[in-house]
Amino acid sequence: MSGGIDSSVTSVMLHEAGYEVIGITMKTWDYASSGGSKKETGCCSLDSINDARAIAVSKSFPHYILDIREEFGDFVIDNFVEEYLAGRTPNPCVLCNTHIKWEALLKRADMLDCEFIATGHYAGVRKENGRFVIFKGLDESKDQSYVLWGLSQECLSRTIFPLGSYRKSEIKKMAVDMGFEELAKKSESYEICFVPDNDYRAFLKNKVEGLEEKVKGGNFLSPSGKILGVHKGYPFYTIGQRKGLEVAVGEALYVTEILPDSNTVVLGTFDDLKKSGMYVRNVNLVKYGSLSGKQEAVTKIRYKDPGTYSTLSMEGERVKVVFHKEVSAIAPGQSAVFYEGNDVLGGGFIDKA
Repeated sequence: MSGGIDSSVTSVMLHEAGYEVIGITMKTWDYASSGGSKKETGCCSLDSINDARAIAVSKSFPHYILDIREEFGDFVIDNFVEEYLAGRTPNPCVLCNTHIKWEALLKRADMLDCEFIATGHYAGVRKENGRFVIFKGLDESKDQSYVLWGLSQECLSRTIFPLGSYRKSEIKKMAVDMGFEELAKKSESYEICFVPDNDYRAFLKNKVEGLEEKVKGGNFLSPSGKILGVHKGYPFYTIGQRKGLEVAVGEALYVTEILPDSNTVVLGTFDDLKKSGMYVRNVNLVKYGSLSGKQEAVTKIRYKDPGTYSTLSMEGERVKVVFHKEVSAIAPGQSAVFYEGNDVLGGGFIDKA
């Protein structure tokens, strides 16, 4: 229970359906240690914790706060920093779901003798041919199946997603009908929870002592190797970035490649961003458990990506993805998620070629 509308309505729906509900709010991060300048917001704030507890009290079910700051920092935040220093663009929400939140929830569920865990994600899970399959939520604009590709079969076997068959508008109406009008008005945050100012560059500078001095002064290069200018440090750029480059050559330029070993950032045209394929590592093949031969799928390379038809095949431990039409701004480190209709075939992290 984050204190937001989705997890709050989820808890009440299950309570009213006859489940014995226990609310858990996870404390993942101390906002003050992030160096942020704004008022504390989001799922780890005291206000959000109090909102979650108030729902539990109103419905007379227990509520606990689970402190996972140490595990979260050691795994998610360290990985976030390491990925940028390696010239990649990390996906912290996927890592958190896969390795922190579900694992922490299942441990606590076992301690409390709970059979299932439930969350407010807009997605679904079903059992088919002996495997648990994630599928898209009914509300395409809110679907969160993309961030759940890493969940194991064990985790999925004990997971309930009550909101998967509802639209967000229906959940807001439900909150009002339940007497929680303020929840329906509550704004949602789309920022990374530990980067509340949404300024990852400032966060990196705060976490890595002397980072600016270590990485500044590298070259912007054209795809042919021509020096186009001097950048402020390769970790402060992402694939597809156009703004803030401060390079004028008479046409729009984009970041097309980041080379940490030489502190180099390659700039090219929009056409230079287009690629016909990629490799994906750390793959979790959710639906079938394996790929046999070549498999057709729709592949999403970022959360809001509508997806592109593609052909998948295994090459060693990685999945080779060949797109049926070129896609732009493939960023190593981001998640690639493969869909068969509404079902998640699997996913992994985009690898450098």
